[in-house]
Amino acid sequence: MTNPRLSKLEIRKDVLQSAVESMASTVGEVTGIVTGAIKDVAASVGGLATDLFELRESARRAHEDLDD
Repeated sequence: MTNPRLSKLEIRKDVLQSAVESMASTVGEVTGIVTGAIKDVAASVGGLATDLFELRESARRAHEDLDD
């Protein structure tokens, strides 16, 4: 019975393959985190803009009521 052995080249290939797979997975996770953060920031800024428009409109109405 022969003992199957991996060559140094095959071991290096396996290590490189595992490293690339790990990096790809990490890049995917980080991309998802960054994408989510950008989405959350956009939603917050949009909410702030809406609030500012509503405040401006309320101030305009209050000013008109004072003039009446």
